[in-house]
Amino acid sequence: MKNMVFREIEGKSVGYYVLLAGLALFTLLGLLAAHYMETNGHHVTGMTNQVVWGIPHVFAVFLIVAASGALNVASIGSVFGKSMYKPLAPLSGVLSVALLAGGLTVLMLDLGRADRVIVAMTHYNFRSVFAWNVFLYSGFVGLVAIYLWAQMEQRMKPYTKAAGVAAFIWRLLLTTGTGSIFGFLVARALYDSALFAPMFIIMSFSYGLAIYILVLMAAYGWTGRPLGDGVLLRLKGLLAVFVAAVLYFVAVYHMTNLYYAEHRAAEHFILVDGGVNTQVFWIGQILLGSVLPLVILFHPSAGKSRRSIALASVLVILGGLAQMYVTIVGGQAWPLDLFPGMQQSSSFYDGVIHSYHASVPEVFLGLGGVAIAGLIVVFAIKVLRLLPDSLGDDVVDVHHGAKAVAKPA
Repeated sequence: MKNMVFREIEGKSVGYYVLLAGLALFTLLGLLAAHYMETNGHHVTGMTNQVVWGIPHVFAVFLIVAASGALNVASIGSVFGKSMYKPLAPLSGVLSVALLAGGLTVLMLDLGRADRVIVAMTHYNFRSVFAWNVFLYSGFVGLVAIYLWAQMEQRMKPYTKAAGVAAFIWRLLLTTGTGSIFGFLVARALYDSALFAPMFIIMSFSYGLAIYILVLMAAYGWTGRPLGDGVLLRLKGLLAVFVAAVLYFVAVYHMTNLYYAEHRAAEHFILVDGGVNTQVFWIGQILLGSVLPLVILFHPSAGKSRRSIALASVLVILGGLAQMYVTIVGGQAWPLDLFPGMQQSSSFYDGVIHSYHASVPEVFLGLGGVAIAGLIVVFAIKVLRLLPDSLGDDVVDVHHGAKAVAKPA
C-alpha cells in the first residue's frame, strides 16, 4: 500500500448529527420498549410459555453472529496475509465489537429481569452452552480490543499477526458456541443437529461481510472519500461465495433432517405447511436472501453496479433475519418431543403447533440493538483513525497491480 493515511472523519455536518439523532431515537425507543415489557410483563408481547424466544432474540442472535463475521475482513489481511484487506481491518474490528454490543444488549433486556444477568456472571454451570458463551463473548471483546491496539499503535505492529490469529480462533469458537445453543437442544426436532455449529460460522461470514460492505460504502460515500472499484468488487466476490456456502449448508441441513424418520414431520412443517414460517423460509430466506443476491452478484452487468452491490448486501441481511426467524421461532413452533416413540396427552399443549405474533415493543427492542451498534460505529469513526483517506484504485493494489473496473451507479 502506498500513500495510506488513516484519519478520523470531521463529523461536523448536519447529516452527521441527523444520523446520530436518528440512531439515538431508535435506541431510546428500544429502551422504552424493554421497560414497557418488564413493568407490564411478557403477556404484552407475542411470546408465550411455548414460544419463549421471539423477535428480540432474532435480532440479538443475528447481531451476535454477524459480529463474528464482520471481523473476517481484518482476519483475511493479518492472518492470511492478503495486503488489500489490511487498510480495511480497523473498521472491521470496531464494527464487530459494535454488533456484539448491540446483540448482547437486546439479549440482556429480553430476559425479563435484566438485573439477573449478574447471576449468570457469578454462578456457572459449565455443562450449559450459555455459561460457555459468557466467557466467549467477553473474551472476544478483549481480544478484538488488543487486536485493534496492535493495528493502530506503531509500537505494537510486530504483534498484529499474533493478535489477529488469536481473535480469529476465538471468533470461530464464539460462533460455534452460538450455533451449539441450538444444536444441543435435542428435545426440539428442528434444533437437534451438529450442523448448526459450522453452518453458523459460514452464516457469520455472509452476514458480517454484507453489513461491512454497506458501512464502508456509506462511510466513504457520505464523507466524499474515494472508494475504488477494485476494493468493492473484491468484497462483492467474497460475499457471493459466502452466500452460496450458506445456501449449501442450509440444503444439507434440511436434506439430513429429511433422511431421519424422526425429523420428517418437523421438516414437512417448515418446508410445506408451516404457515408464516414456511413463507419466511422460502420467500425471505431462500428467494430474497440467497437466490436473488447470487443472481445480482454474479450477473456480468448488475454485479459491477454499486447500487446493485448495496441492494444485494441489504437482501443478504434481510435473508439472515429471515433465517434467524425460521431457526428460532419456527424451531419453537413445532412441539417438543419429550417422550420419543410414545404418545403423550395433557392439558399443556402437548403435540400442538404453537403460534407467535410479534408485538410492536418486541420489534422496537430489536431495532434498538441495531441502533446501538450504529451509534458505536458512527461515534468511533469520528474519534478514532479507522478509515484511510483514500481506498481509490490508485492507492490500493488489489493483486499485483491488476485493476478491477466497476460501472458507476
